[in-house]
Amino acid sequence: MGSLRASSSKLVWVVVSLMALCEAQLTPNYYDKTCPQVLSTVKKAAGAAIARERRMAASLIRLHFHDCFVQGCDASILLQDAAGIVSEQNARQNNRSVRGFGVIDGIKSAVEKVCPGVVSCADILAVVARDSSVYVGGPSWKVKLGRRDSTTASKDLAEQNLPIAFDDLDTLTSVFARQGLSLKDMVTLSGSHTIGLAQCATFRARIYNETNIDAGFARTRQRRCPPTSGNGDSNLAPLDLVTPGSFDNNYFKNLRSKKGLLHSDQLLFNGASTDATVVAYSKDQAAFFADFAAAMVKMGDISPLTGSAGEVRKVCSVVN
Repeated sequence: MGSLRASSSKLVWVVVSLMALCEAQLTPNYYDKTCPQVLSTVKKAAGAAIARERRMAASLIRLHFHDCFVQGCDASILLQDAAGIVSEQNARQNNRSVRGFGVIDGIKSAVEKVCPGVVSCADILAVVARDSSVYVGGPSWKVKLGRRDSTTASKDLAEQNLPIAFDDLDTLTSVFARQGLSLKDMVTLSGSHTIGLAQCATFRARIYNETNIDAGFARTRQRRCPPTSGNGDSNLAPLDLVTPGSFDNNYFKNLRSKKGLLHSDQLLFNGASTDATVVAYSKDQAAFFADFAAAMVKMGDISPLTGSAGEVRKVCSVVN
């Protein structure tokens, strides 16, 4: 058991060391000379997409998250099935769930028109996540740039590394620790569930079987989520019942009222060490915003490809 713990500690140290090295190679000014229009181009296109469908803000933030947890922030999630590639989009955590690929394709096309062959899809995902947060009232942060795109994807690694709504707290903690992210980072990043929607299949067990849930809230959610599997599985409900279209700290207030929609959400306020952070953020939105911005920058540093590694894809869904 001691050797296993030692090996795990060494793995986390290696991940953190690699993140520190990558951090030194990424910079917010990366495209200042080669594509000075990139940030304004991305902001305009992302804003137009969210204006058409406000839910898209949550979807685009989630794309960046699901990208970085698999092979690092390398846009591998955008690759479709092809010879030698089994798309991460087929992974259990992504299939019929992760969305926004068409929006990213449109943004990439707009960027290619002003700076062909310069800006990576991985960097576009990172910038879009920040712009999506800001568009719906959330925090902003300086996005470090200089990532390159992978030529590979891994469905197996996606299924191993991405969290699941039914995970217990120890599993969730381990999933984030493998990426060099702390327990506090996990709570902070989970706060992105202040926006967006979830499918009935992901919260059915919670609203019918769990006891750490407000009874009225459970009944409300049961109206659009029948108890039988296969019936209404894709019916949607807002993750934040109060302000589902605005990025704020109501997510944490909901948890304190036992109104977390997902099992993995309510676990953050259920008598464990994460309770204190939830309480703090429920009382102080500014603190949540500051920590969320810092955690997003930290997540964006996970094992990017830099220098001559990888490539800059011409189209985000296929390798060059």
